Amino acid sequence: MNAIPHLLTPVRSGKVESVDDLVLQCPRCRQCAGTISRSHAPERADLICATCLITLRLRRGIWNALLPEREAYFAKFLDNYEAIRSAEGRGSSDSAFYLALPDKDLSGKNEEQWKIRRRTFQCLETEIIGPIASRVARGLDILDLGAGNAWLSYRAALRGHRPVAVDLIDNDFDGLCAAQHYRQRIPGMFPRVRAEFDYLPFSMDQFDVVIFNASFHYSEDYARTLSEALRCVRRPGWIVIADTAWYRHESQGEEMLRERAAIFTDRFGTASNALNSREFLTDERLQALEQSYGLRWQRFDPQYGIRWRMRPFIAKLRGRREPSRFRIYVAEVTR
Repeated sequence: MNAIPHLLTPVRSGKVESVDDLVLQCPRCRQCAGTISRSHAPERADLICATCLITLRLRRGIWNALLPEREAYFAKFLDNYEAIRSAEGRGSSDSAFYLALPDKDLSGKNEEQWKIRRRTFQCLETEIIGPIASRVARGLDILDLGAGNAWLSYRAALRGHRPVAVDLIDNDFDGLCAAQHYRQRIPGMFPRVRAEFDYLPFSMDQFDVVIFNASFHYSEDYARTLSEALRCVRRPGWIVIADTAWYRHESQGEEMLRERAAIFTDRFGTASNALNSREFLTDERLQALEQSYGLRWQRFDPQYGIRWRMRPFIAKLRGRREPSRFRIYVAEVTR
């Protein structure tokens, strides 16, 4: 794992042809369930697995590929998450709010977070996605994991890429249904899929880039989650982890979790710990994934401004724990 300014490894296979069909697979038995269009999504349809009879339902333009037992498993987490996000003032009834993301938070309620997202996206676009697209000489098939309201997928579609947005949350203020606001600006709506990271409903080798969009830390098992992403990515392809907190030491991350639980309990009435999520990264955790899958992480450091760079020094002067840092980690997958 090392820090480098650019993706230096060339694409070995030259131009890669891409087709419009996206092959969905049953999240239970892993058999093919059918194909859908990457560029046009109807409002309602069903795909039934011929092997185990699981039905993937398309409602309001969103494919639901979450297994019934997993729906129950995530129920408390989803209730807590949506309640907290609503209390934080996420979302809007105005399309202009979504169309401005991540450049501006027109609601003014979460401006600092969107400043971080904006800087992350600028780095992602100029130093990672742009160079990859230049090498393969076409728009990219991008899997946006943890898409939320699908702002990143929207931005990718505007730039000629073909995203697929995935999240557990499908509400119309902060989840996948909120992507309806982008219809007025793009020629065809990209696929939106309600699914969990460990049971992705896609056949293998269909994406050039898989982006964990401020979402990798929700995983309960980093190795399993990464394995699913690797199954879905082409060769060559890229795995991107963006906006997941990094700590120098495990103890600092654990201290952060205790602090957050206390704050959330006081403010929202819940510690928001229904899942056993891994929550943060360390060099040791990243190195373990490198060794397990034969990867090499490349680190990118978005420029969040002087105040952000000063946070570790200020924390040290005040006798507080070292704050988190946000980096982008990228691994090229060649085998």
